[in-house]
Amino acid sequence: MTSLSMLNNVSISISDDDSGDDAGNIKVRMKRKRKKFNFRKGRYWILWWGMAKIARWRIKIMLFLMVLLIFLQWWRMMGKTVEPLQRSDLFSSIDKEAPGNLNRMDMPTRYVNGTKEPCLKILPLEEIERLELPHIPLGKDPVQNVIYKSLAEVFRDGGKHDIMHQGMEATRFNLFSGFQTLTEREKSFKVNETTSVHCGFFSESGGFRISDEDKIFMRTCKAVVSTCTFGGGDDLYQPIGMSQASLRKVCYVAFWDEVTRSTQETEGKRIGDDHMIGKWRIVVVKELPFSDQRLNGKIPKMLSHRLFPEARYSIWVDSKSQFRRDPIGVFEALLWHTHSSLAISEHGARSNIYDEGKAIVKKHKATPEEVEVQLSQYRQDGFPGDNRFNGKKALAEASVIVREHSPMTNLLMCLWFNEVVRFTSRDQLSFPYVLRQLKGLKINMFPVCTRKALVNSIGHKRKAKPLNI
Repeated sequence: MTSLSMLNNVSISISDDDSGDDAGNIKVRMKRKRKKFNFRKGRYWILWWGMAKIARWRIKIMLFLMVLLIFLQWWRMMGKTVEPLQRSDLFSSIDKEAPGNLNRMDMPTRYVNGTKEPCLKILPLEEIERLELPHIPLGKDPVQNVIYKSLAEVFRDGGKHDIMHQGMEATRFNLFSGFQTLTEREKSFKVNETTSVHCGFFSESGGFRISDEDKIFMRTCKAVVSTCTFGGGDDLYQPIGMSQASLRKVCYVAFWDEVTRSTQETEGKRIGDDHMIGKWRIVVVKELPFSDQRLNGKIPKMLSHRLFPEARYSIWVDSKSQFRRDPIGVFEALLWHTHSSLAISEHGARSNIYDEGKAIVKKHKATPEEVEVQLSQYRQDGFPGDNRFNGKKALAEASVIVREHSPMTNLLMCLWFNEVVRFTSRDQLSFPYVLRQLKGLKINMFPVCTRKALVNSIGHKRKAKPLNI
């Protein structure tokens, strides 16, 4: 009992020192926590103050940044175009509301043997003003005269039955193109001093009708820049960069059909009483001869020598591009200076037509069947895939074509047109083949960057409406 009571009476004492230490530790920790918080707030007070000011002035700050960005963009563009703008009296007006790539006058450059050069070495405008269009000299080409076959000529030779028979067999040949046989095709590639070929406009009933007033105007053109839009697929882009001399000496002609006229009128682009929209003379074509609108577009593209019988030089520009250089300066740089009869761009991606055929099918730009028919014919004729012309690609990108209307280049264009009628409308497949058949033709295959210097690429605006015939 005694031991039990003793245990019950034992007391455990807690010293003042022990309790004070623990309490002190707690107090210290609490003080340190508060001190740490105060320290952080004091250290970053500028950040808190700045965030509060930004929140208060955020709208004005955003407006300031937007104005600064616009100014920097304007300064960059002015740096590229300052030289052309100093000569604004020599250029056509610029549409300030034009989108994207339109109306740019910068000159792209490239490196040649380690030296940076402009992609197009064109004369200054004051020198271009003094240039005259030279006459095309005869006697230098193996072809001196090209005769274009017509229905009347065939009828005189008693070939009416053959024409009707060929017309039933050939689905793409018609009264506009004529009915070229494979035998005639083979003979057409033989170069003679005088040669007779199919070259469109085969019959008066073949279509592609142009008014007499337009025909009279087109006969006055000695040099021409032309484009076309059939089916309403593209807008009309005003040419820029020309001198006053070119405005006097060069015709600018755009070929439309009624669908394009209607489409453009809904967008406010109406043909004036003088047949003009800006710098372009608009020629409205009636009765397009092919259901394929791309094939209809090959007529003004390849047969400009037939549409402009008095012209000595021409530049073709696809409707998806804006021409942005002086045409006389372009003739001098790409034809006269290089002693060439025709200038066209090398293909940017490929050099082999058989690879190009695969790409066309893959992109659904032609059916596999029609491409195979064409390439099978070329294989049978022994045409190599990677054909070269004077060390350069023979495969061309033909959105810009610069040429003189000599008998030799006229023959080339006729043969090229017949190939796109016979096979596929993708003209890049047939150009190297036709080029290989003609010997002695002086061609300037210029690089892709030169094509970019000639035009602003806009792209197709909408899908062209097919022609139901």
